Order: sequence, then structure tokens, then C-alpha cells
Amino acid sequence: MINWNDKVKRLLKSELIKRGVSNTDLAILLKEIDVHETKASIDSKISRGSFSACFFLQTLSVIGCSKVEIEEYEKSLLVAAEPIVEYNKPLNHEK
Repeated sequence: MINWNDKVKRLLKSELIKRGVSNTDLAILLKEIDVHETKASIDSKISRGSFSACFFLQTLSVIGCSKVEIEEYEKSLLVAAEPIVEYNKPLNHEK
């Protein structure tokens, strides 16, 4: 099962890191568009990974991110999936 909060948290963090934007910088950038968040509130939101789509889009906008790549759902399942193999169970008399 996919942990969607973890996935969006990693996505946002990676975009911030790519651009060298700290959470302190992010608070300043958000304030410039009249979104008042403290570094502590940003830390908390991102660590939980449970923030609104509005906050996500505001953040991407102020850091200059106009495009994100999201892993395909199926690919993330294949990483941890077991191979599709038929196992032959030995019969009781075969040991």
C-alpha cells in the first residue's frame, strides 16, 4: 500500500532541495504572496506530509516550479513486488 503523505512529502522536499530553498527561505517567499507561515509551521506540515493542495501549489509557485514528475503508481508497486512464479509444493510422501 502506498503512503501518499510520504510520497507528497518527498516530492515537495526534493523540489525545495533542487532549488536550494530552506524552510526559512520558503516562509519569506510565501510572505511575499501574502501567505503567512512560520518556519515551524512549514517544518510541521512537511514532516507530516499532510498539507493542503493549496499550500502545495503556493509552495511550488513561489519556488519557481512549474512542472513536477510523479512516479507512476504501477512502477512503485513493482519495486517491492514478488516475482510471479508458480511454486511446486512437495507432496507429503516426498521429503
